[in-house]
Amino acid sequence: MRLKRYRNYFILRLERGEEIVTALKNFAEKSKIKGAFIFGLGVGKELTLGYFNAHNKTYIKKRFKGEYEFTSILGNISYFEKNPVVHIHVTITDKKFNAYGGHLFEGYVPATLELMAFNLFDNLNRFSDKKTGLNLLNL
Repeated sequence: MRLKRYRNYFILRLERGEEIVTALKNFAEKSKIKGAFIFGLGVGKELTLGYFNAHNKTYIKKRFKGEYEFTSILGNISYFEKNPVVHIHVTITDKKFNAYGGHLFEGYVPATLELMAFNLFDNLNRFSDKKTGLNLLNL
Protein backbone atom coordinates (compact mmCIF):
# COMPACT_ATOMS: atom_id res chain seq x y z
CA MET A 1 0.00 0.00 0.00
CA ARG A 2 1.10 3.49 -0.76
CA LEU A 3 -0.40 6.45 1.02
CA LYS A 4 -0.22 10.19 1.25
CA ARG A 5 -1.43 12.05 4.32
CA TYR A 6 -3.16 15.38 4.04
CA ARG A 7 -4.51 17.53 6.87
CA ASN A 8 -7.64 15.49 7.66
CA TYR A 9 -7.60 12.67 5.09
CA PHE A 10 -5.41 10.07 3.44
CA ILE A 11 -5.17 9.00 -0.18
CA LEU A 12 -4.43 5.28 -0.36
CA ARG A 13 -3.39 3.11 -3.26
CA LEU A 14 -3.54 -0.61 -2.66
CA GLU A 15 -1.31 -2.63 -4.91
CA ARG A 16 -1.49 -5.90 -6.77
CA GLY A 17 -1.98 -8.93 -4.54
CA GLU A 18 -3.07 -7.09 -1.39
CA GLU A 19 -6.13 -8.37 0.46
CA ILE A 20 -8.35 -5.31 0.82
CA VAL A 21 -9.85 -5.69 4.31
CA THR A 22 -6.55 -6.78 5.86
CA ALA A 23 -4.68 -3.89 4.22
CA LEU A 24 -7.20 -1.39 5.61
CA LYS A 25 -6.99 -2.87 9.11
CA ASN A 26 -3.19 -2.60 8.94
CA PHE A 27 -3.50 0.99 7.70
CA ALA A 28 -5.75 1.88 10.66
CA GLU A 29 -3.34 0.39 13.18
CA LYS A 30 -0.13 1.81 11.68
CA SER A 31 -1.59 5.29 11.10
CA LYS A 32 -3.29 5.31 14.51
CA ILE A 33 -6.67 6.01 12.93
CA LYS A 34 -9.36 6.22 15.64
CA GLY A 35 -12.19 6.38 13.13
CA ALA A 36 -12.57 7.14 9.43
CA PHE A 37 -14.95 7.07 6.50
CA ILE A 38 -13.73 5.53 3.25
CA PHE A 39 -14.62 6.10 -0.41
CA GLY A 40 -13.00 4.54 -3.43
CA LEU A 41 -12.87 2.74 -6.76
CA GLY A 42 -10.67 0.33 -8.64
CA VAL A 43 -10.52 -3.35 -9.53
CA GLY A 44 -10.96 -6.42 -7.34
CA LYS A 45 -10.79 -10.18 -7.76
CA GLU A 46 -11.81 -13.29 -5.83
CA LEU A 47 -14.38 -11.24 -3.92
CA THR A 48 -16.66 -12.42 -1.14
CA LEU A 49 -19.74 -10.24 -0.68
CA GLY A 50 -22.51 -10.53 1.85
CA TYR A 51 -26.15 -9.64 2.32
CA PHE A 52 -27.39 -9.31 5.90
CA ASN A 53 -30.62 -11.21 6.54
CA ALA A 54 -32.18 -9.15 9.35
CA HIS A 55 -34.73 -11.86 10.25
CA ASN A 56 -32.11 -14.58 10.78
CA LYS A 57 -29.41 -12.16 11.96
CA THR A 58 -26.90 -13.80 9.61
CA TYR A 59 -25.03 -12.92 6.45
CA ILE A 60 -25.68 -14.71 3.18
CA LYS A 61 -22.29 -14.81 1.45
CA LYS A 62 -21.50 -15.17 -2.22
CA ARG A 63 -18.09 -15.67 -3.82
CA PHE A 64 -17.32 -13.83 -7.07
CA LYS A 65 -14.45 -15.51 -8.91
CA GLY A 66 -12.40 -13.56 -11.41
CA GLU A 67 -12.00 -9.80 -11.79
CA TYR A 68 -14.62 -7.11 -11.24
CA GLU A 69 -14.67 -3.35 -11.51
CA PHE A 70 -15.50 -1.51 -8.29
CA THR A 71 -17.91 1.23 -9.30
CA SER A 72 -18.36 2.26 -5.69
CA ILE A 73 -16.67 1.58 -2.37
CA LEU A 74 -18.20 3.14 0.74
CA GLY A 75 -17.57 2.41 4.36
CA ASN A 76 -15.83 3.18 7.58
CA ILE A 77 -13.15 2.13 10.01
CA SER A 78 -14.18 1.81 13.63
CA TYR A 79 -13.24 -0.31 16.65
CA PHE A 80 -14.93 -3.18 18.44
CA GLU A 81 -13.29 -4.41 21.63
CA LYS A 82 -10.13 -2.45 20.74
CA ASN A 83 -9.79 -4.15 17.34
CA PRO A 84 -10.19 -2.29 14.04
CA VAL A 85 -13.35 -3.06 12.09
CA VAL A 86 -13.44 -2.35 8.36
CA HIS A 87 -17.09 -2.03 7.36
CA ILE A 88 -17.16 -1.68 3.58
CA HIS A 89 -19.97 -1.94 1.05
CA VAL A 90 -19.22 -2.21 -2.64
CA THR A 91 -20.88 -2.20 -6.01
CA ILE A 92 -19.07 -4.29 -8.61
CA THR A 93 -19.60 -4.90 -12.32
CA ASP A 94 -18.57 -7.79 -14.51
CA LYS A 95 -17.46 -7.86 -18.17
CA LYS A 96 -21.11 -7.80 -19.30
CA PHE A 97 -21.82 -4.75 -17.11
CA ASN A 98 -23.97 -6.71 -14.68
CA ALA A 99 -23.86 -5.05 -11.25
CA TYR A 100 -23.74 -6.72 -7.84
CA GLY A 101 -23.36 -5.26 -4.41
CA GLY A 102 -23.02 -6.00 -0.75
CA HIS A 103 -20.79 -6.05 2.30
CA LEU A 104 -17.16 -6.79 1.37
CA PHE A 105 -15.78 -9.67 3.43
CA GLU A 106 -12.72 -10.41 1.33
CA GLY A 107 -11.11 -9.48 -1.95
CA TYR A 108 -7.76 -9.01 -3.63
CA VAL A 109 -6.32 -6.26 -5.81
CA PRO A 110 -5.36 -7.44 -9.32
CA ALA A 111 -4.19 -4.02 -10.56
CA THR A 112 -4.98 -1.03 -8.32
CA LEU A 113 -7.46 0.23 -5.77
CA GLU A 114 -7.70 3.95 -4.99
CA LEU A 115 -9.25 5.09 -1.74
CA MET A 116 -9.78 8.22 0.28
CA ALA A 117 -9.99 7.86 4.07
CA PHE A 118 -11.41 10.82 5.97
CA ASN A 119 -9.83 10.80 9.41
CA LEU A 120 -12.32 11.61 12.19
CA PHE A 121 -9.60 12.25 14.81
CA ASP A 122 -11.93 10.79 17.41
CA ASN A 123 -12.92 7.33 18.56
CA LEU A 124 -15.51 5.59 16.42
CA ASN A 125 -16.50 2.51 18.42
CA ARG A 126 -19.03 -0.30 18.10
CA PHE A 127 -21.14 -2.26 20.56
CA SER A 128 -22.87 -5.62 20.26
CA ASP A 129 -26.61 -5.13 19.71
CA LYS A 130 -28.71 -8.19 20.63
CA LYS A 131 -31.82 -6.94 18.79
CA THR A 132 -30.16 -6.77 15.38
CA GLY A 133 -27.30 -9.23 15.86
CA LEU A 134 -24.89 -6.57 14.60
CA ASN A 135 -22.05 -4.58 16.08
CA LEU A 136 -23.49 -1.10 15.76
CA LEU A 137 -21.78 2.29 15.93
CA ASN A 138 -21.82 3.58 19.48
CA LEU A 139 -23.05 7.16 19.03
